[in-house]
Amino acid sequence: MKFKPPVLDARKRRLQNALTIEDLRRIAQRRTPKAAFDYTDGAAEQGISLARARQAFADIQFNPSILKDVSVVDTSVEVLGRVSALPFGIAPTGFTRLMQSEGEIAGAQAAQAAGIPYALSTMATTSIEDVAAAAPQGRNWFQLYMWKDRERSQRLIERAAAAGFDTLVVTVDVPVAGARLRDTRNGMTIPPTLTPRTVLDAIPRPAWWLNFLTTEPLAFASLDSWSGTVADLLDTMFDPTVDFDDLAWIRDQWPGTVVVKGIQSVADAKRVAATGVDAITLSNHGGRQLDRAPVPFHLLPDVVREVGSDVEVHLDTGIMSGADIVAALAHGAKFTMVGRAYLYGLMAGGRDGVDRTISILASQVERTMRLLGVTSVAELEPAHVTQLVRLIPRDVGHSPANT
Repeated sequence: MKFKPPVLDARKRRLQNALTIEDLRRIAQRRTPKAAFDYTDGAAEQGISLARARQAFADIQFNPSILKDVSVVDTSVEVLGRVSALPFGIAPTGFTRLMQSEGEIAGAQAAQAAGIPYALSTMATTSIEDVAAAAPQGRNWFQLYMWKDRERSQRLIERAAAAGFDTLVVTVDVPVAGARLRDTRNGMTIPPTLTPRTVLDAIPRPAWWLNFLTTEPLAFASLDSWSGTVADLLDTMFDPTVDFDDLAWIRDQWPGTVVVKGIQSVADAKRVAATGVDAITLSNHGGRQLDRAPVPFHLLPDVVREVGSDVEVHLDTGIMSGADIVAALAHGAKFTMVGRAYLYGLMAGGRDGVDRTISILASQVERTMRLLGVTSVAELEPAHVTQLVRLIPRDVGHSPANT
């Protein structure tokens, strides 16, 4: 028997004790003011889309093979023509420095160190050029929302290309902002508005407020100043008239690879694939747009069967573990993206917390692969995962009157 040596660094101790993404979430909730935490943690309306997406990953059965040599496991994948050391990247997230002041820089640098892609949001709080300078050897992608002002969209595209970003991620599921009720109830604004409630909320979280008040003021790096609510900003900026002609225009403007994010049906997957993009991402925006939207993981096998030979099929929404990632890969996803999981790590410990998120997910991916009896991502196949049935669509036209 021996005593465990004490870890004097409080941040290091917290992160070492976090063994899962849920552990990081609990740390983040303790250390982050309610409005900022709820912006990350929340979803649209009743949160049904997000809950179902997470439940879908819980409702699987892994089918392992035994007596396989799994002493060496390769977790790398080729995505959009280049190798990623892990089968997941960091998804684009807005307002990231609100969660913790290291923000997008922490995400980009952690991704660079891990050898995985990092996607910068149009709604980022760090500029395209600053992210490129902070992670010059990173695999940087830029996520674009189409604005009503097309010239501003074009300028962003040009800036990202000039800064060396190799992939454009076009998000297509936001004609208007979803009803994110937790943000509305918290009076979420940019910059944050101080009220008696927020001051009281700050008392048990002095480290966050000291950090927030002594670092660069929070602002959108790609937008003009804004003093209203987040929902008002999104509805002012997003364009509900965007259509397939606009997608073709974007494809013509961008010199690199293009991913279309926000696909939620087989029909739309086929139509978007036919436009000549390089990849599609099955996503319901982390449950933050249409509540009760289709579950991306449920759509995955059908979409892969229909368009998987024409475009890469990526997936996000609901991923909280490496086992979730492995399940998606087994059902045909070429790549996955994580958003909340990364932000929980950021809130829990800045750059160190993001590193911890990546480490947790990487170890879970590798361990799950070993236990399944596979030594590379390419060996994963649908037979390794059974989707257990919970929600069964009702037959069209079937009603009590017809029985």
